[in-house]
Amino acid sequence: MKKLLRNTLRSSWFQRAVGVLAAEYLRLVWRTNTFTFDPPDVYERVEPQLPAIFAFWHGQHFLTPFIKNQNKASYRAKVLISRHRDGEFNAIAAERLGIGTIRGSGDHGGAFHRKGGVGAFKEMVRTLQAGCNVALTADVPKRSRVVGLGIIMLARESGRPIMPFAMATSRFVRLKNWDRTTINLPFGRGALVGIKEIHVPADADAAMMETLRQELEDTLNEATRRAYAQLGRPGPEDA
Repeated sequence: MKKLLRNTLRSSWFQRAVGVLAAEYLRLVWRTNTFTFDPPDVYERVEPQLPAIFAFWHGQHFLTPFIKNQNKASYRAKVLISRHRDGEFNAIAAERLGIGTIRGSGDHGGAFHRKGGVGAFKEMVRTLQAGCNVALTADVPKRSRVVGLGIIMLARESGRPIMPFAMATSRFVRLKNWDRTTINLPFGRGALVGIKEIHVPADADAAMMETLRQELEDTLNEATRRAYAQLGRPGPEDA
């Protein structure tokens, strides 16, 4: 029985079915929540700085495919998704929602090479150079709301700004796992918050990179706090 279950979870038809269902569910959530934007002119402010690196917290990422301005070709994007088996579901869902995928790890620890991190990093740089946005979670794997240096390195190498943002809904289910995964629910209100962008100079040394890493962490935390506060709901840090 265990072998049958394992084979089913790994089968391409099952992964595709789950990915498609997840994508259509998220589309339902987006269409049935009324969103506000902070600041109200966030799209007008972001537009001149594209392509950019869109950053968000792990576990708060399910609605991120909808951050794009639906009527603007300049908002086309690719998202970094791990090579882990669970990543297949996310990749299928993202592609169905019109987002390209880059497969690999954002971890710059000992498993970076094994998980395809080097190749993924190079592909993200090429993607940005080609005028396409890149989206990825900023956290160090298994360390919730702690920004890793990988995204800072990507900004330094590519010369593109980091756009930290948060998306939240008034109705959700929050899991009690390492990243407080939040499953957004339909028929409520939503908030999208993008406070400011972060630029990393090409000549940034280790000290400056650490300063900017902390700034990105603080900005993401503030954006997340503001998004949930606008909806009158507790954020993941309160879980």
